[in-house]
Amino acid sequence: MSIDGLTIIGESINDSVPSTHKLFDVNDIEGIIELARFQAENGAAYIDVNVGLRTPAFMADLITKIQKAVSVPLSVDTPDPEIAEAGLKAYKPELAGGKKPILNSISEARLEMFDLYKTQPFVPILLATEGANESGAVGMNKTAAQTYGTAKRMVRIARERVGDVANNELIIDPGIIPLGSDSEGNFKRLMESIKMIHEDEDLAGLNMSVGLSNFTVMLPPKMPDGSPLKGPLESAFLTMAMPFGFNMVIGSVKRKYQLLDKDHPAMLCLKDVLQLEGFDAVMRVMMYYS
Repeated sequence: MSIDGLTIIGESINDSVPSTHKLFDVNDIEGIIELARFQAENGAAYIDVNVGLRTPAFMADLITKIQKAVSVPLSVDTPDPEIAEAGLKAYKPELAGGKKPILNSISEARLEMFDLYKTQPFVPILLATEGANESGAVGMNKTAAQTYGTAKRMVRIARERVGDVANNELIIDPGIIPLGSDSEGNFKRLMESIKMIHEDEDLAGLNMSVGLSNFTVMLPPKMPDGSPLKGPLESAFLTMAMPFGFNMVIGSVKRKYQLLDKDHPAMLCLKDVLQLEGFDAVMRVMMYYS
């Protein structure tokens, strides 16, 4: 099941995923390619490719082999400029319906990544989770206003670095924090920043995305009665965020994302979390799944 208007970037080919890490360790390339096929066949509009600390040559070879197996565009996912460059050079738009790859991701601490646009035009994911202060030092954003301000700057910088790129070819990542440990109001910051970005006419049509699995990463997979826990909470977030222009996730094609009724228990939980402070917010999440 999918939600109309939601683009899924398949998350499975990532060295930080334990089962995928094992495939990388034993050099099971066919197993990794099968992950690409499975995601493409089950609704992923893009497939993320993160090889961890492996070599640029490994990234290039994997991009080439995945593109022989699937026709959906890819997301080159690395903070390392050399690995990113190798992946972008290997990528063939003609094998993906002419679509540009995504480059995940660029922050104010890694602006040199924009130089790779000359190698291969891409759709950048622009991190708004960390921003530069008046002295130029980059640190984590603590408020919605800071996140929104960084988003504005990153869009301006993207245009300065690569030309007059349209908003619909930019993706802002406002950052999502594990709900099970959110005693500092990060979910509240996220929702407020999404609304601020949405209300800015200069940012109309801008894509917004997060790594959605991070939202529930510290929670048990199931409720005490055996019913799913993580999927409903992730769906509740999407139900709350999508009316404000949020339209993409790096996520799992196995999750049955859906828009929930306003009285669904997961919706009530997240609404309460937005009203609570500190450890009370964490306790509300624990009460939901216990």
